[in-house]
Amino acid sequence: METFLQQIINGLVLGSMYALVALGYTMVYGIINLINFAHGEVLMVGALVSWTVVTALADSGLPGWALMAIALLCAVVVCAGLNYAIERIAYRPLRNAPRLAPLITAMGMSLLLQTLAMIVWKPNPKPFPQLLPAQAIDLGGPVITVTQILILVTTGVILVSLLWLVNHTKLGRAMRATAENPRVAGLMGVKPDSVISATFVIGAALAAVAGLMWASNYGTVQHSMGFMPGLKAFTAAVLGGIGNLGGAMLGGVLLGLIEAIGAGYLGELTGGILGSHYADIFAFVALILVLTLRPSGLLGERVADRA
Repeated sequence: METFLQQIINGLVLGSMYALVALGYTMVYGIINLINFAHGEVLMVGALVSWTVVTALADSGLPGWALMAIALLCAVVVCAGLNYAIERIAYRPLRNAPRLAPLITAMGMSLLLQTLAMIVWKPNPKPFPQLLPAQAIDLGGPVITVTQILILVTTGVILVSLLWLVNHTKLGRAMRATAENPRVAGLMGVKPDSVISATFVIGAALAAVAGLMWASNYGTVQHSMGFMPGLKAFTAAVLGGIGNLGGAMLGGVLLGLIEAIGAGYLGELTGGILGSHYADIFAFVALILVLTLRPSGLLGERVADRA
């Protein structure tokens, strides 16, 4: 039972990071129906920028939480600027093109960002410093670290804030109007281009937070680290119902739980046959089942709430 509860905790932490990236996918898709496959690489850039800042300030004497805050701020700024440039240069000229063109462009942008990151930061994996206390907190059997608690709390706060922004602010109303019909929204005084750019910036900020969380939790960064989290976050968005913010969050958490329990708990039951090396199988089998039985995702796609 203790092992099962530990896998639940690990799955919630992993799912929270998937959910943050899935929210970025969902916001962009909800407005312009684009699957931004470069989003995982934005997470990677956020993690590497955070590593660069933390490494540069390692001898400054600042406490770990201050280093993390500074690294997060720098990562958000860099990722927001990067995603804004990607939208302006790569996606905006193709907005009225056949849907296959921006999809291929997104894949190409993903490979381009990986290559540029490999040139700038070199291909070798880099250890990410432990910024918060490493001592685990005993929960009566299962344990949880301070970093994992921060990940869970931060994800919850971000989700509540994002839902409030979409449903109760002027920008959120503009997002929903643009998602419904960009031309009509433009006639009502909304600037669709500005709204779409703002959506990419917000999505980049979420990816930057997820990148720092990923680096802090697993303790390593490299240029190719964003591909699999990005792919699984897209899977989570589809699992929950892409275009639905609550669905993205639910899909991310469920995917994390499925992966952690499948790789850990079921691995023990099968004598290691289905261990951690097969974690990806459980995630994508779940996706196949959901797409087969419920193509719109667990919560479906609520058009009026898309952002």
